Amino acid sequence: MRSRFTAFVTEDVGYLLRTWDPATRPAELTLADMPVRFYRLDILDTVAGGPLDQTGVVEFEAFYKGDVSGSQRERSTFRRVDGAWVYSEGDVS
Repeated sequence: MRSRFTAFVTEDVGYLLRTWDPATRPAELTLADMPVRFYRLDILDTVAGGPLDQTGVVEFEAFYKGDVSGSQRERSTFRRVDGAWVYSEGDVS
């Protein structure tokens, strides 16, 4: 989760797409015109995601500023694909 947050901050679209579940990954992703910039990530909860697990959940709050300031909370599901963790989906609040 932290590496994907860093990729959002640095607009590393290639990394985000590589670490996105092939079953849910969009065909393309554009971050260049985002009206906000993320600057802080707080991990609020984790479920599973250990060395012997095939799935895991991370709940986080990401803080941003720009045209507006605030935060976004998400509960993200990750799964292993060929031994690597990938982002599958998230519920945003």
